[in-house]
Amino acid sequence: MGARFTRFLGRHLVCELHGMPQDVLRDKEFLRGLLLRAAEASGSTVVGDYFYKFENDMGVTGVVVVAESHLSIHTWPEYGYAAVDVFTCGTHTDPWRALEVLREELRPERVEVTEMTRGILEQLSLAE
Repeated sequence: MGARFTRFLGRHLVCELHGMPQDVLRDKEFLRGLLLRAAEASGSTVVGDYFYKFENDMGVTGVVVVAESHLSIHTWPEYGYAAVDVFTCGTHTDPWRALEVLREELRPERVEVTEMTRGILEQLSLAE
């Protein structure tokens, strides 16, 4: 059997974060700063951001646009839950470093992550 190599354009983490304090998940400015720090930790270049706080003390939705793609968060404080995407392209970025920052600061009780490779260009099998 040969080794298999795959070239792809980016990595996309789809994250489910459970068990966090409601007040943190309602704090638009804290979440904005957190995602900006996470983008920096991933090695990405921030080009803009937008965050929105829902009325009646509900959750926050936000996105940080990076030259290499994006980071986004959508929170449901009443469930202690956040849906997070970290999508980075290029060999100089690492979406897992961004997730480390989020885990350290949000301290979720449980995290589920699905990693997808995006833009698969080719697969090569080398015979031994």
